[in-house]
Amino acid sequence: MRYGYFDDRAREYVITTPETPLPWINYLGNQDFFSLISNTGGGYSFYRDAKLLRLTRYRYNTPPDGGGHYFYIKDGADIWNPGWQPVRAPLERYACHHGLGYTAIEGARGGLSARQEVFVPLGDPCEVTRLTLRNETGAVKSFQVFSALEFCLWNAVDDAANFQRNYSTGEVEVEDGAVYHKTEYRERRSHYAFFRSNCPPDGFDTSRDAFCGPYRGFGDPAAVERGACSGSIAHGWAPIAALQFDLTLEPGEERDLIFVLGYAENPPEEKWSAPDVINKAPALSIASRYETAAQVDAALIALRAHWDGLLGVYSVDCADRKLRRMVDIWHQYQCVVTFNLSRSASSFESGTGRGMGFRDSCQDLLGCVHLIPGRARERILDIAATQLPDGGAYHQYQPLTKRGNNDIGGGFNDDPLWLVACVCAYLRETGDFAILDEAIPFDNDPISAAPLMEHLRRSVGYTMERMGPHGLPLIGRADWNDCLNLNCFSTEPGESFQTVENRSGGKAESVLIAGMFVKYAAEYADLCVRLGLAEETGKIRAAVERMEAAVLDAGWDGAWFRRAYDYFGSPVGSKECDEGQIYIEPQGMCVMAGIGIDDGRAAMALKSVEERLDTEYGVVVHQPAYTTYRPELGEISSYPPGYKENAGIFCHVNPWISIAETAIGRGKRAFEVYRKTCPAYLHDVSDLHRTEPYVYSQMVAGKDAPTFGEAKNSWLTGTAAWAFVNVSQFLLGVRPELDGLRVDPCMGGDLDAFTVTRKFRGATYRITVQNPHGVERGVRALTVDGACVEGNLIPLAPPGAEVHVTAVMG
Repeated sequence: MRYGYFDDRAREYVITTPETPLPWINYLGNQDFFSLISNTGGGYSFYRDAKLLRLTRYRYNTPPDGGGHYFYIKDGADIWNPGWQPVRAPLERYACHHGLGYTAIEGARGGLSARQEVFVPLGDPCEVTRLTLRNETGAVKSFQVFSALEFCLWNAVDDAANFQRNYSTGEVEVEDGAVYHKTEYRERRSHYAFFRSNCPPDGFDTSRDAFCGPYRGFGDPAAVERGACSGSIAHGWAPIAALQFDLTLEPGEERDLIFVLGYAENPPEEKWSAPDVINKAPALSIASRYETAAQVDAALIALRAHWDGLLGVYSVDCADRKLRRMVDIWHQYQCVVTFNLSRSASSFESGTGRGMGFRDSCQDLLGCVHLIPGRARERILDIAATQLPDGGAYHQYQPLTKRGNNDIGGGFNDDPLWLVACVCAYLRETGDFAILDEAIPFDNDPISAAPLMEHLRRSVGYTMERMGPHGLPLIGRADWNDCLNLNCFSTEPGESFQTVENRSGGKAESVLIAGMFVKYAAEYADLCVRLGLAEETGKIRAAVERMEAAVLDAGWDGAWFRRAYDYFGSPVGSKECDEGQIYIEPQGMCVMAGIGIDDGRAAMALKSVEERLDTEYGVVVHQPAYTTYRPELGEISSYPPGYKENAGIFCHVNPWISIAETAIGRGKRAFEVYRKTCPAYLHDVSDLHRTEPYVYSQMVAGKDAPTFGEAKNSWLTGTAAWAFVNVSQFLLGVRPELDGLRVDPCMGGDLDAFTVTRKFRGATYRITVQNPHGVERGVRALTVDGACVEGNLIPLAPPGAEVHVTAVMG
């Protein structure tokens, strides 16, 4: 069943009913100010940090959409919302258009229509909403509009828990019909939030109790029911911003109301314009740029131009419409959103715990370094500055402070190698070797500053210095799979599996990290070659060879790669195990690293994946699922069979299998794996899948689960970056390298030809791939601007050049 449709020309997903299986959301914002908005107007806004600078409230763990910026229309005794929530009065017409950085929700009832157009403009810390009202009848209509949102008291954790304090701290000011939220501004803050309209309101409320009424909520607010706000000022109690407008429209007449929700900050010495009156100059300056419809139109045009520029970097023209829509629009859009926010703020991630993940942010960069290389460079420097002096890493850092923290533990031994992965990807994209000379501190201590190359050196050394008895890397608290906790042993309810303990037995080893080392230490060695570091090159390549030999020895189980060795030295992911005999991660990573390709073991491992792990909706994490809790394995065995890491379909690593299949030339199988988790190909099962059909989810319930095929935790997932890397660089096969673009497609499905347009280091390449003989991999002829080129590497062209390339497979 479908709940909407793709409008590829407008680059939108159009939802045609408000009653989607779950709230289907969009992200508004690009760098500092962000809003989440659902198809019914639910969501929340924050500035830079979803925990510490939350502007509006959202109630998690309640029926969906527990808060938002809502509009109420009171037409006589009839009350309704353009987005259906929270009154849920039936609508005669409804549509939600989720576009790139904007959302428009349209509703109609009783001869009135309302279009709620919402976006975060470029360069200003605010959310702009234009509400367009139209009288569709042949008679004059008089009615009321109420706009309401609820402020969060900044720290979202404290806001949701510390009621004995918070019910005495809320403060607002109202001036010229605008509401200024200034809780804690008098003592510890220099920032405030504001909400205003371009039209003076006919009434307002700033007290939730006054607006909603006793024992009521936003689904039946008393002020709307009686048709009048009371002018309440929130003293201590929950502050809101509710504005009332009494309107009359002639037949066919339209009227725009423009609203701005913003963040403003003053220097400490300029906080006040009068005693206890905040300095409103920065808020008024922001609001002045969105007073008229022409200003809003100009801001929307600029926003669309911004996305036109980004999505013009990589696009494909092919016969597969679903593939084209994902590559040209939704893959890259989700990559940028995930880069912006890591795993911090969604409908599933509350924004109150996790900050920016070290590993997460490094991987996210892989999917959008071609779009935003400048911001990618800045992110690399931020991440490296949180690295520890021994080469290890905090597992996360806070976006506001850019400092590491141990809130969810440390000692995840795969983390350091991801820094190597993202820096090498950045260098392949940009050729900016100067970044390696940037002086960056360890643990944000300026005294310890060293070139980025030294950070990479210590990342590689961190693994080399932590080896187990089988010659494989020690896993630490966990590796990529945070839930495989081989040194933790949690037995008490409520303990965190990631922070309870981290035993130092020196036996728990990771085959996955071994595969990562073979892949990324080899890339580091290539950098050493470029820098003329011959001795270091030899040392690293020798270590890579030893690691590969250890994987093929202790890491091989006969028909697939083992996953790990536990604290007691027993294998994990082996036929010797009664459950969890084969895992997905090492099969993907080890083959991506090239291990076992020459001797056939890579093909054997991937065949085992196909036979034992594959399902209709993707490849599961492992099989058989764990049916009992196993303290020696940790959180992975705490989930019911088929969910999350316990044999769920963790979409993040499915692209690894697809990429691995391209490494052995199986294009049809690679495309098959890609399509099973790709949202556009799952459109017809939206009622089963439940999450948005335009973006990836973190996981899908596996075949052992009663809800097999149901997805959870959409939007913020490493799947976004890896899926785009897979389809753009390995399936379509246009891959950046230090010396040019490699054309190495691996074909499958219905494709027999396609054209990729790729901007690379200032030049534009139009690359047409033809496959007249239906092969799965291999380029037998490459022409660049009409001249034959040996091999399949397109040489670098000068900036500004337009290069026409034809690759013939065979």
